[in-house]
Amino acid sequence: VQLQASGGGLVQAGDSLRLSCEVSVRPYSSHILGWFRQAPGKEREFVAAIRWSTGLTYYGDSVKGRFAISRERAEPTVYLQMDSLKHEDSAVYYCAQELRSLSYRPSDWDYWGQGTQVTVSS
Repeated sequence: VQLQASGGGLVQAGDSLRLSCEVSVRPYSSHILGWFRQAPGKEREFVAAIRWSTGLTYYGDSVKGRFAISRERAEPTVYLQMDSLKHEDSAVYYCAQELRSLSYRPSDWDYWGQGTQVTVSS
């Protein structure tokens, strides 16, 4: 399985950005796709996840109400719509796939993309 993340860039605080993650192998219904982020000197942080079959979504506390994860089952692709961006959202964003059950720990996820840089100027 390969995950290809894209869509990062440099934006100003308050702007929006949409990240995309193309999945090379169509996920099974039980799989979960998600996004994590990692800022310099910090641990990798859970951002959002979506169950491939039902579309049920989960969010980290720091992005609730501002970010939205979605999926396009036909492509297959996972998106992360990021609105009202803040300087503290600056990080490398990684998409990932979990084959068993939802976990907020990066070490439990099975496949990872290469990451895309998001920089928010204040």
